[in-house]
Amino acid sequence: MNPKILISIFNRRWSSKVIILLFIFSACNKTDVLKEKPLDFLSPENAYITSDGVEQGINGIYANVRDTWYSYYENDINGLFAKGTDEAYDGEEPGGQRPWTDFSTNIVPSSSTILALWKAGYTIIQQCNLLIQRIESADDKIWASEAEKNVYLSEAMFFRAFSYRILVTLFGDIPIVKVEEINTPKTDFSRAPKADVYKAIEDDLLFAAANLPVRSEQKNPGRLTQGAAWHYLSEIYLAQGKFQLAVDASSAVINNYGYALMTNRFGTNLGKDVFGTGDVFYDLFSPNNQNLAENTEGIWVIQFEPLITGGGACYAEGEFGPRYFGIGNTPDGFKAILGEIVNGVHTGYSDTLGRGVAGSRCTNYVAYDIWQSDWNNDIRNAEHNIKRNFYFDNPASIYDKKKIDFSLYPPGSRNALKDTTNYIFPQWMKFSEPLMHTSLPARSGGGYSYKDTYAVRLPETLLIRAEAYLGLNNADLAAKDINAIRSRAKATEVSPGKVDLDYILDERARELYGEEHRMITLLRLGKLVERVRKYNNNPSTPQLRIQDRNNLFPIPQSEIDLNIGNVMTQNKGY
Repeated sequence: MNPKILISIFNRRWSSKVIILLFIFSACNKTDVLKEKPLDFLSPENAYITSDGVEQGINGIYANVRDTWYSYYENDINGLFAKGTDEAYDGEEPGGQRPWTDFSTNIVPSSSTILALWKAGYTIIQQCNLLIQRIESADDKIWASEAEKNVYLSEAMFFRAFSYRILVTLFGDIPIVKVEEINTPKTDFSRAPKADVYKAIEDDLLFAAANLPVRSEQKNPGRLTQGAAWHYLSEIYLAQGKFQLAVDASSAVINNYGYALMTNRFGTNLGKDVFGTGDVFYDLFSPNNQNLAENTEGIWVIQFEPLITGGGACYAEGEFGPRYFGIGNTPDGFKAILGEIVNGVHTGYSDTLGRGVAGSRCTNYVAYDIWQSDWNNDIRNAEHNIKRNFYFDNPASIYDKKKIDFSLYPPGSRNALKDTTNYIFPQWMKFSEPLMHTSLPARSGGGYSYKDTYAVRLPETLLIRAEAYLGLNNADLAAKDINAIRSRAKATEVSPGKVDLDYILDERARELYGEEHRMITLLRLGKLVERVRKYNNNPSTPQLRIQDRNNLFPIPQSEIDLNIGNVMTQNKGY
């Protein structure tokens, strides 16, 4: 019982001497005697009792979110971006049993992929809950102001909402874990209705939108701002069919914080274009440009720093790049790619291309189909933004510097599947760091990049508002937002009559391939199964063997089995 309640009761009934005896007894309780008090090591009890300690705690959450959801390290996790959707399949092992290759065997209750997604989300939620509780219970004297305290609370609440957003989209009804720390076994979780989860997300994001700093006033690059909170609020409103609220939230981002589409070339690398002539879209993804004050397009940028403890690295170059170095020989029998010279030895890798492994091989839909109407004028499809041409690199061969064309080889001498699924396919330069690899020089970076990447960029907010306008049956305003993006890209404007959800998804693919969590977008719209069947052309596993049930993922069976104190039901079809 709470000691304050005890005092109230005993003040009415017994003398103060009895009360003193009771508290002496309480203080001598065996549990308290044996309870460990951390004095010379960090623990939740002593780590977050100063503002510096809280700062370290929130930095740890930033790092966990970055490494979990944006580093492309884990096959189980990186399927949220493109692989396993209408946009990409596993080009390294298209017919294997790796995650996102075969939904019939991989997206099942016993799958390690499903468990990894579940654990990743709830790990971050528990981190946020712990920090929120410690912030709220800390002595107010540690804060310079109430506003400072609320910024930290807002960051933790944002990341909690962000994690619930992923989990509720993947799994539907899910347990809501309260802010109290869970430090003893708990076996009686219950699945809360999606509406309750959305309400919890809204509450966290509304607090964040009111208390985070505005653009350019955050403490460090990559720290959250009000714009990021409003952006995700607009998406959460869309998920619930609250179209006017989605318009209002996205309009807050678009109109109130100084964000704008970049239309002129900018940044630190002007005049240093590696491929072609470059353009503003190229500059958006050029190293060191993501956090510039003049870049009015980045709303939330994930931070990577080379070769420092905790700096992190992004494996996007390896994940999305083709395995060109595996081609073998030229048609006349010489090594096809000599590559850079490191320590006097040809590495076989090009420092302009990095070292891709074809983990996410783009589908024909995203590589070719969506560009047909504006192939030559849409700058996003320019050779310097999507590299489609690769060249032999060996002076000993008569084919040196000629475009790699597998029809040059004798019939039957090549593995056709490997050639165009693994070795050569269009490479998006937004994922690459050409000529700027700062580690593993003998492997041209080894697939890693330290370039900062966008979690949220203004075009996505515009496309969210376009979707909301469409939900309000206002195709004119939907087209206007889409055309703001297409105009910047020098693409033909779309007429209102052609705007529907599929067109918006096509435009998201053109603009946001590999940036957005495509899996979340398609599941939110209930279109994952439909579009994978229509567009995913994995040659070894047609349509990824996706099932009708896969518009919602199963609850991990191990979580159901461990929850012995309450029945946790499974999603339908599993």
